[in-house]
Amino acid sequence: MSGEIPTYDRAELEALQLRRLRDTLTRVHAHVPHYRQAFADAGVEPGDLTSLADLVRFPFTTKADLRENYPFGMFAVPREQVNRVHASSGTTGRPTVVGYTADDLDTWAELMARSIRAAGGRPGDVVHVAYGYGLFTGGLGAHYGAERLGCTVIPVSGGMTERQAQLIVDFRPRIIMVTPSYFLAILDELEAQGVDPKDTSLEIGIFGAEPWTDEMRRAVEARTNLRAVDIYGLSEVMGPGVSQESGETQDGLHIWEDHFLPEIVDPLTLQPVAEGDEGELVFTSLTKQAMPVIRYRTRDLTRLLPGTAYPTFRRMQKVTGRTDDMMIVRGVNVFPTQVEEQILAVEGLAPHYTCVLTRPGNLDELTVRVESLTDLAGPSSDHATRLGDALAERIKNRIGLTVRVEVLAPHSLERSTGKARRIDDRRAR
Repeated sequence: MSGEIPTYDRAELEALQLRRLRDTLTRVHAHVPHYRQAFADAGVEPGDLTSLADLVRFPFTTKADLRENYPFGMFAVPREQVNRVHASSGTTGRPTVVGYTADDLDTWAELMARSIRAAGGRPGDVVHVAYGYGLFTGGLGAHYGAERLGCTVIPVSGGMTERQAQLIVDFRPRIIMVTPSYFLAILDELEAQGVDPKDTSLEIGIFGAEPWTDEMRRAVEARTNLRAVDIYGLSEVMGPGVSQESGETQDGLHIWEDHFLPEIVDPLTLQPVAEGDEGELVFTSLTKQAMPVIRYRTRDLTRLLPGTAYPTFRRMQKVTGRTDDMMIVRGVNVFPTQVEEQILAVEGLAPHYTCVLTRPGNLDELTVRVESLTDLAGPSSDHATRLGDALAERIKNRIGLTVRVEVLAPHSLERSTGKARRIDDRRAR
């Protein structure tokens, strides 16, 4: 059955992982010059792996490695056997390119079908896909997974928000797959069209592609009648569907460990952390053919926990941030999700915000620009001042950072149709 979630005991799973890991190491050593050299530099060979614990002897893979081998240097099969490529936006440098064989695409569709089922989806559901299509993996990953499960797919992609809202009303989807920040924009548009989001057919929201908080979950669920669940993935490892939160428990994302081997390491020392401690998530693919990755540093911060809804598979806690989106302001480390958590705790503020970093003198300053839920007489109005003071106080008391807050009228900030841009760093301008 498509999307079936397998069960193993832990010993069976680890034996499967070891077989697949040995095969993956052998293939990349034979066919990917980068890995052959990296293994040699680390003084290891595939045959040195006799247990899963031996993986720590092998080198990490980073985004820089993928960029240095642009475009097809990390492929483990001839380019003629690659059926599809996806790529990152390349906004911070060369894009990272990933490839898929026909079998890779089949595996991806099956894991996405598994993920949608875990979220609560079933064959026959109507699924509204508002992730972007194209080189970004979100749209096509969701699309083929929903089709594999036997759902009716509405391939809307991102943008055209008025049309998104109208199609939700007209086509009555049960499931929406979208970034959480863009879903907020869709909710605003529904309300602008005179539609109460609670009156729509939506029952399940599968949100991913950016970090989001449990406070955001509660805010979304308060405005709708859907259950908001998290999906995780990244193109370098596969795309969406690496792990999925259960729609029943909503308590973290079960990693499909029969296909991906997770580790948590200290982002500074790169040593494994104690079981259950937070650190940087690292993945090794176990079944990919076109472009396997060994110990890929995701830069995402989380921790591993025992399985619940699916005991076979360990959970990862919701991603709290990324090592490369951490702001260091006057010696204080702060992530946008921490700011978001405080915004959602202040009644009267909307979850639309931007963190603006400046350096007017010798010290960095952080200004949080956030929208009010209701109209304001102006940014200096008493109401805006009270909201701003309340947020600044919460950030000072709970994060330990003094910030400026600008409370803006509704719809003042640009809306994202994909991944939200939460940090506006103006220090180098």
